[in-house]
Amino acid sequence: MLNAVWIFMVVVSLIAAAFTGHVADVTAASVEWAKKGVSIAIGLIGMMAFWLGMMRVARDAGILLGLARALRPLMTRLFPEVPAEHPAMSAVIMNISANMLGLANAATPFGIKAMEELDKLNPVKGTATNAMCLFLAINTSNVALLPLGVMAIRASVGSTDVAGIVPTTILATTISTITAITVSKIFASTFSAGSNPMKQVASGATPSRSGLAGEDGRSSTDPTDEESNAATGEDEDSIQAQDAARAVREGRSPVRKALVNATLIVVFLALAVALVRNILDPSTLKATAADAAEAGQAAADAGVLDLIGDITSAWILPLLMVLIALFGWLRGVQVYESLVAGAREGFDVAVRIIPYLVAILVAVGMFQASGALDFLIQIVSPVTTPLGLPGEALPMALLRPLSGSGAFGVMTHALETYGADSYVGYLVSTLQGSTETTFYVLAVYFGSVGIRKTRHALPACLIADAAGIAGAVLAVKLLTGF
Repeated sequence: MLNAVWIFMVVVSLIAAAFTGHVADVTAASVEWAKKGVSIAIGLIGMMAFWLGMMRVARDAGILLGLARALRPLMTRLFPEVPAEHPAMSAVIMNISANMLGLANAATPFGIKAMEELDKLNPVKGTATNAMCLFLAINTSNVALLPLGVMAIRASVGSTDVAGIVPTTILATTISTITAITVSKIFASTFSAGSNPMKQVASGATPSRSGLAGEDGRSSTDPTDEESNAATGEDEDSIQAQDAARAVREGRSPVRKALVNATLIVVFLALAVALVRNILDPSTLKATAADAAEAGQAAADAGVLDLIGDITSAWILPLLMVLIALFGWLRGVQVYESLVAGAREGFDVAVRIIPYLVAILVAVGMFQASGALDFLIQIVSPVTTPLGLPGEALPMALLRPLSGSGAFGVMTHALETYGADSYVGYLVSTLQGSTETTFYVLAVYFGSVGIRKTRHALPACLIADAAGIAGAVLAVKLLTGF
């Protein structure tokens, strides 16, 4: 599917450029976006290496297994092909959780790790399984609880209701996520059931993969099965998992527990002090007072809430690092060595996705520069405007699945032009928080494991995007009074 879409975009871009006289722009865009693709991939290397390293620590400490067990009833129904205690289940949960909290930097490494683990269960390499397709559909439509980035932009352009898009975003993403799951399940059970590479797994021909649970529900990486696993030729990753599990049993100590508890108390006290200090800062109080005098108490309240949101969002990632490191140390994990081993894997993956990322970004850049996107907007706008999606917001809806940075720029321009608290302002803000850069996500995640046959993943994601757009229109009309 991605193959056909890529060819279509490139061919249409050239034809449109010939009619609009933008051939030189298309040529320049192909070169510029090829460079950007490499730059983006290089920029991902650091975050991917570090966060995959932290995931390795979390796995060795048993955190991911605990998460998978806690959410087992829901996740086993969503992903029946994936054993409940397989590392893939934990990675999927971490990715979804990071997306819900708006932690895009952490979500991407978690998502790539999830794809790698899902690929270990894939008997037909290069072809997406139903679990992969469903995971990507959920990923591109994930329920967003706190769109902090969009809220910050709204505050910067003078919104008096900065947090007003939180309920609209939650409603819109809930609609898109339910749609993504439903459509993926329908596609998996009907149109592409015969091409599912996991069909032989469901029929009992379970492939040999490290970490796959056996018939008794016990993982093959259970330390008590060390000799039998070695006899079947387990890989180095399984051996390291056994060592980590043994360290968990042997490394607990009352002294360590006391030190960890004391450290956590100090950390959370520091967070509380930071919140109070920033809220009571004289410059903050003056700005809040000025807001209140100029635009009323609602603006002052929004300013304080936005400040608290900024502080807590700044603390989330470092706090997560500290919690994982402390828990790993408490459980007897060699944190530094485990982190380095996982980071090495992250570096390799980041390099591997460069060709896929460059290919899709070049096509998107050409499509924009050729004028084809503008022509599409002119055709579609008369139909969408009566449905609540005016022409002023349509570029945002069409561009969001193609380009994250482009959509962000369109949103910012719309907020400045029409006002953050106008109907268009609420709508583009909700669209930014409730839809995803679908082609980018598919290129990066599938590229990380070499998937060429994407099956029904792209249609499911695009339908979820359409549901997210419709959900954004519905949410804004229902919850904002426009």
